[in-house]
Amino acid sequence: MSRFFSYRLDHIIFWTLTVLFHGYTRWPSINQVGVGQFLLELVVRNGLLAGAIYTTILYSIPQLNKGKRAAGVLGIVLAMLLYVAGKNAHDVYFNSHVQNDPERQQFFQNSFYNFSIVTFYLAFATTLYLSKQWYLQRERMRQVEMEKLNTELAYLRAQINPHFLFNSINTIYFQIDKQNTAARETLEKFSEMLRYQLYECAEASIAIEKEIQYLKNYMTLQKLRLGKRHEVVLETEVALKDFFIPPLVLIPFVENAFKHVSHFTDKTNTIRMALSRVGNTLQFTSVNTTDNSYKAEPGGIGLKNVTRRLDLLYGDRYKLEIKTEAEKFSVTLLIPFL
Repeated sequence: MSRFFSYRLDHIIFWTLTVLFHGYTRWPSINQVGVGQFLLELVVRNGLLAGAIYTTILYSIPQLNKGKRAAGVLGIVLAMLLYVAGKNAHDVYFNSHVQNDPERQQFFQNSFYNFSIVTFYLAFATTLYLSKQWYLQRERMRQVEMEKLNTELAYLRAQINPHFLFNSINTIYFQIDKQNTAARETLEKFSEMLRYQLYECAEASIAIEKEIQYLKNYMTLQKLRLGKRHEVVLETEVALKDFFIPPLVLIPFVENAFKHVSHFTDKTNTIRMALSRVGNTLQFTSVNTTDNSYKAEPGGIGLKNVTRRLDLLYGDRYKLEIKTEAEKFSVTLLIPFL
């Protein structure tokens, strides 16, 4: 069914049946008006109808969903009026120049009939559209549940006894010389990241403050393996608090930046990331220098996985922009708050 919708077969079938039915009702007049006028009637009427329908489902309904009732209702009213006015004008032309019927040349004579036609088709098309959206939403939720179940199963298969793991980390921590504060701090950050992944990421959403702290710990550990010519910066706004996002949704982009950062010996290599609040959305940007040999692979499994997860979580409510330029790779992601 999803493939049926992806190829717009529903639109093709709808308009094929609509045009065929209209042609069937007008077929008796073809001998009187000729093939040319018969085809013109089909094009004008169904073209105006298409304009009214797509204005409603592509503009008015999204506006209503956003709470903009005035804009949504105005769009529907204008679509209906434009159809009625256009069809009335064509009826005047058809009755006066084709059928030579002086009694049916009034502009508003067929207004009620044309209004009834556009009302019926708008109601019918809107019902089909909303039914389709309901089905797609249900399928998306089913996929989210399946993904969650598969993730939980994979987690259970790969799970290590957390108590044993943290006891081992504590043992290693106390075996490190007290004077070696850098090693102890590194192990503490690793322990915090592990605890975050094991215990806090099981929920559907996480506080943005915790996610930022996780990113800071990860970047601190990654900086240890980089040279002096690498500059790593994470900028965050003070306003980034008191809202939630899905856990670990940003880390794939951070991992990618460290994986593919350049290693120039004659100039600075940079990884610069920023988190900011834009209205009711979180904006994440990542920019890193790359070697000339690096090429982003849109079909790579990492990008496919993160894009799939974003699709399942947000549908069409997120924006992801990935750019590859000369010696620079950048990512911009906007996601709404949960």
